[in-house]
Amino acid sequence: MLALQKVTPLDDATLDELGFTWHTDSDGTHYVADQLVQVSDAEAEAYYVAANELYDMYVEAAEHVIENDLFFELGIPFNLVESIKKSWENDVHWHIYGRFDFAGGIDGDPIRLIEFNADTPTGLYETAVLQWALLKHNEMDEERQFNDIYQAIAANFRRLVTLFDDPETFDEIYDGWKILFSSIEGDDEEEITTKLLQQIASDAGFATSFDFLQHVQFDENGIADSGDNPYEYWFKLYPWEDIGTDEPDLAVMLNNIMNNQQAIILNPAYTLLFQSKGMMKILCDLFPDSQYLLKTAFEPLDGAYVEKRMYGREGANTKIVNEGGKTIIETDGPYGNYKPIYQEYVDFTKDDQGNHYQAGVFFAYEACGLGFRRGGKILDNMSKFVGHVLV
Repeated sequence: MLALQKVTPLDDATLDELGFTWHTDSDGTHYVADQLVQVSDAEAEAYYVAANELYDMYVEAAEHVIENDLFFELGIPFNLVESIKKSWENDVHWHIYGRFDFAGGIDGDPIRLIEFNADTPTGLYETAVLQWALLKHNEMDEERQFNDIYQAIAANFRRLVTLFDDPETFDEIYDGWKILFSSIEGDDEEEITTKLLQQIASDAGFATSFDFLQHVQFDENGIADSGDNPYEYWFKLYPWEDIGTDEPDLAVMLNNIMNNQQAIILNPAYTLLFQSKGMMKILCDLFPDSQYLLKTAFEPLDGAYVEKRMYGREGANTKIVNEGGKTIIETDGPYGNYKPIYQEYVDFTKDDQGNHYQAGVFFAYEACGLGFRRGGKILDNMSKFVGHVLV
């Protein structure tokens, strides 16, 4: 059972000033908890090691998928396969950030991978900024968190230019290349998250701008904003699988832009391989003895399991089946057309009220920050964010 520490929350007016406008859920309850999960230094280190090892495993698994043409098995839209291969072949297509979701890791519960949100992970603002602000607001030592997200992502933006060399050499190499940041108009959370990433890139030394995705211009010559200003890099907080299925013309255009070397898209197309939950079946095939993996298959498992879709968010289209084959809980959602995968069921760590906790570890070249989501057996869009403190 995990331990919690009560803190004084930031008031709504302060959150609004910070741009965190999604602080209250539709039922009127606050999205950010007024408690912190107590995490030991050893537990934080274990999360760090787990995420780093798993990322290396994902890289090896992605190579396996590409070499063996397993895109269909992972539910990859056919019109993105060429873009995935192209982005994988050249290191300039750099993975900026993602988030591993884990069960366990607290009070002796072993760390188990639930999934990897590699392309458009949520929770960045609250993990990188708000939980740090909670410590400061409560006059606690802000250093007592596993939270180097801002600095790690800044260094990773520099690696767009330096690649595997020291990111501190960025200033010697940078030649004015610009990044355009885009999200969907009308979604405050995605807009603020994207603008946070823009600020990090600006602090890293890049020239940046923002334009809503609906206004971005694409042609054979590259990518431009609504004012016809061209950009060498385009960051989109818009899932690759949605581009492939809902925006086929854009998928073709982005592939052409990549082939013509007119712009680099972030996160790169190959992150869709990591994003697919089917990749966890590939991981189980390649690393059957890994301590972090739950058995995952493309068919129902013996024993208790979770059925979810290759692509899906916030617990939608998820079903938990017990050892007797009976469904004990199920959620609806918009992802039912994607192929299912079946993952061995494991309990989340709970508090003394019976709430379930999932750890989220952000990754930017290395593991760099920790936060928690609290809710029921299936963590849906009504789950709460809970920060942490190192004790």
